[in-house]
Order: sequence, then structure tokens, then C-alpha cells
Amino acid sequence: MDVLLEPFRYGFMIEAMAAGAAVGAVCAVLSCYLVLKGWSLMGDAVSHAVLPGLVLAHVAGVPLALGAFVSGLLCAVATGWIKANSRVKEDTIMGVVFTGLFAVGLVMFTKVHTDLHLDHILFGNILGLERGDLRATLLTSVVVLAVVLPLRRDLMLFCFDPAQAQAIGLRTQVLYYLLLSLLALTIVVSLKAVGIILVVAMLITPGCVGYLLTDRFDRMLAIATVTAVGSSVTGVYVSFFLDASTGACIVLVQAAVFLLALGFAPKHGLITLRRRAVR
Repeated sequence: MDVLLEPFRYGFMIEAMAAGAAVGAVCAVLSCYLVLKGWSLMGDAVSHAVLPGLVLAHVAGVPLALGAFVSGLLCAVATGWIKANSRVKEDTIMGVVFTGLFAVGLVMFTKVHTDLHLDHILFGNILGLERGDLRATLLTSVVVLAVVLPLRRDLMLFCFDPAQAQAIGLRTQVLYYLLLSLLALTIVVSLKAVGIILVVAMLITPGCVGYLLTDRFDRMLAIATVTAVGSSVTGVYVSFFLDASTGACIVLVQAAVFLLALGFAPKHGLITLRRRAVR
């Protein structure tokens, strides 16, 4: 028992679990909208597009979070503008925009002499979060949730049927850019915890789990949040004993939960569908 409780004796482990739970909760809520809207690639696009903003913010001496947010928001807005003014499909535009911005960021990073470690940007360092970073993560997560939850039904209708949302008087353009802004802000919050690469999984997997387990959106939000928070805490806990990357452990736990849901979901699981086909 003493061995199992050992991670809870260290303050940095408790702080990492708190940060992981906060990031998991906010990513899970947005994940439901991304899955419903078919915007899974958007999370990938924005998370990679923040790199040039990070480099420019470092050079200018301003907070890295500010540069990351502006760069991510620029990627999202540019994607929406190109889609509205061309015949190219949205997923194709995302691929072009985010790979281009990520490449620009890599070139800029190699030209700037700095002690900033790219590994921490790409993979995060949730065990090394400073108190200020932890407070900023918790505060930003609360702000994003406070904005999303009251508007959850409007955002759901916008993601599911934009034409119907516009017909009943919802300002779909405002909801579009609000969702993109919240996505960029969430990615900025998650950067120091799990990094650019692994945040993509946290923005997709919880929503997929909820989508497999229920057909009701409110339940989907609840399931996604519970599984994401549980996976984050479990991933941090397991990484202590494995001496492995904490962000990677969090994502692996989420992937394991997804596989369980994929196989055993009571209505949409592969085993259930197989039994139904045999009958």
C-alpha cells in the first residue's frame, strides 16, 4: 500500500494531476464539438500552427502564451477565410495552412539563438510546471468552460446543422469564430502540460469515446469529461512507476479507454454490432 501511495507524497505529482485534470476537462468539452463538427483536423492544425508565434513571442520578449494564441487564431481564421473565398475543401485547407505555418516556425526556430528547448514545446513538461503556469492553466480552463457550457446547445446546433442554426436566428459567424478562439486558447493552455503533438489526441479521443457510448449530447459531454479527467490523473500516476513520458502515458490511457469503448459500447461497439449482424 505504501508503494501505491508513494506518488501522492510528492507535491509536483499532485500539481501535475491537477493540471492534467484541468487540461483534460477543457479539451474533452471542446473535443465533443470537434467530433460533431468533423473538425478533428482543426485541432491538429491549430496546435502545430502555434510554433511561429512561440518563436516570435520569445524574440519580442512577450509571454509565449500570447504569441501562441495569436498564431493559432491566425491559422483558424485563415482557414475559414480561404474556405469562404475558394472552392477548396476545408480539410485540404487545414492541411496546407498548418503544415506551412509549422514549417515557418521550424525555420524561425533554427535561426534564433535561444536556450528554449523544442522538446518541451513539442511534448510538454507537466511534471515541471511552475506555480504561475499551474495557476494560469487552472484559470484559463475555468474561463473556457464558463464560456462554453452556457452556450453548449447553441454550439451543438451550429456544429450539427449550421443551416438550421442560422434559420432560427443564431449568429453562426459569431459562434464559428468563438469556437475557433476557444480552441486556440485551449491549445495554448495545454502546451506546457502535454505539448503541441499530444494535445491533438486530447482534443479528439474523449469526444470519440463519448460519441461511441451515447446518442445524447449532454451525456456525451459528461462521458468525455469523466474519461479525460480520469485518464489524465491515471496517466500521471502510471508514469511515476514506469519512469516514462507523462504526456504520452496520459494519451495511452485515453487510447486504451477508446479501444474499450470501440469494442464494448452497448449500442455502437464492434462486439454489439457483430452480435446484431449474426442475429
